[in-house]
Amino acid sequence: MNGFTKQLQEILKEGTLKLLEPMSSHTTFRVGGPADWFVCPATAGELAAVTALCRKEQIPFYILGNGSNLLVGDGGFRGVIIDMMGGSWSQVAVEGNSVQAGAGALLSTVAKRALEGALTGLEFAAGIPGTIGGACVMNAGAYGGELRQVLQEVTVLTKDGHVKTIPAHELNLGYRTSCIPEREYVVLEAKLSLTPGDPEEIRKTMNDLASRRREKQPLEYPSAGSTFKRPEGYFAGKLIQDAGLRGFTVGGAQVSEKHCGFVVNKGGATAADILSLCSQVQEKVKEQFGVTLEMEVKRLGEF
Repeated sequence: MNGFTKQLQEILKEGTLKLLEPMSSHTTFRVGGPADWFVCPATAGELAAVTALCRKEQIPFYILGNGSNLLVGDGGFRGVIIDMMGGSWSQVAVEGNSVQAGAGALLSTVAKRALEGALTGLEFAAGIPGTIGGACVMNAGAYGGELRQVLQEVTVLTKDGHVKTIPAHELNLGYRTSCIPEREYVVLEAKLSLTPGDPEEIRKTMNDLASRRREKQPLEYPSAGSTFKRPEGYFAGKLIQDAGLRGFTVGGAQVSEKHCGFVVNKGGATAADILSLCSQVQEKVKEQFGVTLEMEVKRLGEF
């Protein structure tokens, strides 16, 4: 462990490596035990060196954005968390009808920059709490919009350490899915193709969607957004509600009373509470309606 830590220190700039970093500080659920190593590479070169070292030493690693779709176990993560939220990874540039955004740029920030550039097409993403990198990986969407509708190309770091730009149509973008994880790509940046629009209309749409979110979603509690994927032909929240599970609680975790598609941390929840609640919801919905709910939230580490 000490030898691996020293090798990481040789790759990274001083102050960008933390040991036993609590993941509760880096997930929107506000739960999760410590990661053995937590690193913030500043360049694609550092990122490539870190991932190559992890593969060589057979140390697991995970690419982290805003932690908005992630449940980390109470036992933490025995590996390296690679944080893509800082520095150049968060840069956004508007040029003509295109927006270039680093993997760590928040979707809300990118949508705001699009508005400033009088570009329409990204209004749906203004309230999604994730990053562009995560949005590419899972083809993030809301209110009838999906990233694939505006994504032009993605620049990635490949498994063998090369930087490659891939057209969006080659990413197999589907409902909350892409080929990025299976090919072990790391998203570096994305280019979006938008359409000129009326800034007042764009702002009006964004404000309307924000109002609908505040009205219908439990934004006052830590959560990971929609907890379950939408089953074909159904709505997860409606199934959970019809199963009589509104407000169902395990420890500090609760099926939101405001929107049954959300599991929230009402205060003091553990990852074990959240996972137990989700498992019981899946069992009860399957038992009553014969529908299997698949978790949209990713699980990581030791539970």
